[in-house]
Amino acid sequence: MQRPSWLPDNFVLTLVALIVLASVAPVHGAAAHGAAWLTNAAIALLFFLHGAKLSFAAVVQGLSHWRLHGFVLGVTFIAFPLLGWAAQPMLVPLLGPELARGVLYFCVLPSTVQSAIALTSMAQGNVSAAVCAAAVSSLLGVFLTPALVLLLLGSAVEGIDFGQALVRVVVQLLLPFALGQVARRWIGAWVARHKAVLRQVDQSSIYLVIYTAFSKAVVDGIWQQLPVSRLLLLVLCCLAVLALALAGCHWATGRLGFAMEDRITALFGGSQKSLATGVPIAQVLFTGGSMGALLLPLMIYHQLQLMTCAALARRFQARSIGASP
Repeated sequence: MQRPSWLPDNFVLTLVALIVLASVAPVHGAAAHGAAWLTNAAIALLFFLHGAKLSFAAVVQGLSHWRLHGFVLGVTFIAFPLLGWAAQPMLVPLLGPELARGVLYFCVLPSTVQSAIALTSMAQGNVSAAVCAAAVSSLLGVFLTPALVLLLLGSAVEGIDFGQALVRVVVQLLLPFALGQVARRWIGAWVARHKAVLRQVDQSSIYLVIYTAFSKAVVDGIWQQLPVSRLLLLVLCCLAVLALALAGCHWATGRLGFAMEDRITALFGGSQKSLATGVPIAQVLFTGGSMGALLLPLMIYHQLQLMTCAALARRFQARSIGASP
């Protein structure tokens, strides 16, 4: 039987199941300390494998399409953070400070990799440029996202200390990533042949972070402090951010005279935010029960972007097929 188009994928369903599990059986005490240690080890392994996977030479070579890549990076690391920051005075009264900061947090994240490329391919966009744009965004995100978090959120999030956070970013993210780049000459081919291994590490680290983060949040009483009406408002706010991103990318690339294939690439590369990068970085930077509320907007935005962009990609695909002789 064909899977209904409205049903989320297995990854998202697993995340929802983990939130439910954390709500009824949260991990705490000594088990929570063990889970935190295991999570940090999984994140270090994840960034090591990402470093071994990413070809820096290919990124440099692909930068010849500088207008498109500059646009995507500008939207990802300038326009999005400015939008999230400027919206804070309006979002805090609507959502509360924790969820409002969560919206700002996903605004500073890099773009997705796999889904942006897959959607660009489905929509008949510039796939080679999408591959390069995703790689550049992922590479810069390792450096820029923690810097933007510390700049825009550092003084507002309880438990974050600039010096300590900087050390953790270097030790848990940058150092494993750099070691992966060094080891690429020996294990890069193996990593490329075993993409399923990297995907499993990706998903396993996210599962661990989500379960431990929401366990701590449940112990601290997140569901008593978060009414259903506020969750509905959060969904509407995430939809508004996504609509602004999609409309802005479509309008701006048209004004800049981009070819249709490049406009499609910019649309999907500029509007999406990476859950796979955002969850591990949050684990490194933030502590305490606030991380559960901080990640909730990212999880909602992630599902909304997948459903909306998949529908758009199918429309582009149908239009392309209809225009073919």
